[in-house]
Amino acid sequence: EERKRRGWRKALEDGYVPALRLRRFFRMWPSAPRCGMCMAPFKGIGSVVLKPLPFTSPSRKNPNWCRVCFEDAPIGGAEVPTGVLFADMRGYTSYAESRSPADVAQHLNRFYSTATEVFARHDAVIDKLAGDEVMALWLPGFAGRDQYISKMLTGAEALLRAVGYGDGGEPWLPLGLGLDAGRAYVGNVGVGAVKDFTALGDVVNTAARLQSQAKPGQIVMSERVYESACDRYPGAPAVQLELKGKSEPVAARVIDFAGGSGS
Repeated sequence: EERKRRGWRKALEDGYVPALRLRRFFRMWPSAPRCGMCMAPFKGIGSVVLKPLPFTSPSRKNPNWCRVCFEDAPIGGAEVPTGVLFADMRGYTSYAESRSPADVAQHLNRFYSTATEVFARHDAVIDKLAGDEVMALWLPGFAGRDQYISKMLTGAEALLRAVGYGDGGEPWLPLGLGLDAGRAYVGNVGVGAVKDFTALGDVVNTAARLQSQAKPGQIVMSERVYESACDRYPGAPAVQLELKGKSEPVAARVIDFAGGSGS
């Protein structure tokens, strides 16, 4: 069991080691696009020849990587540094009440599609698409040991801009974001074939609670995330938030794209 944990930790902090060893082999087969980790081809003659292998199927967690790097890994995981982001559609209940289920589904699918495209472009793992919410992770082994928090911040900004904040117009989606970073248990959890690649721990709960405090167009981030972002957002307002389930107030910063402070 300890050996398995070490393997997971090595993969999540430094990259998927077996996949890295396969890069030389997969690079010989055409063609792009490829898995960003193991270089397995998703299209072209290479994908046809290698079709019996699961490497040629894009992951649902990030279409820039293959299934082997995520879903097909064994159940298990490890505690690793993790950036966690929650993005939530504000006013969803009233929106859904005044529209047909088909219209609501179409709007949410546009949200999911936009968030997935933006976050995948910035090396995120798409953890969950649930109701009016998207959860994404940034891990050192996939986003870079020294870059994963920076990429999470860039992804958060990019999503707000993608839905219309910061351009002077009216956003097509009222969106609030919560961010935290710290150690989480990350890996495949479940039983047998019923498993999911996800993150568990206080950092996940805190990010979710911070998101609940964000108004439309705002990013609410923990102070420990802000330590990596102070040059990007100098003088961002500091707040002490009473969060559900937390015994002490949580220090946070608020970046307001709707009000212009995020531009």
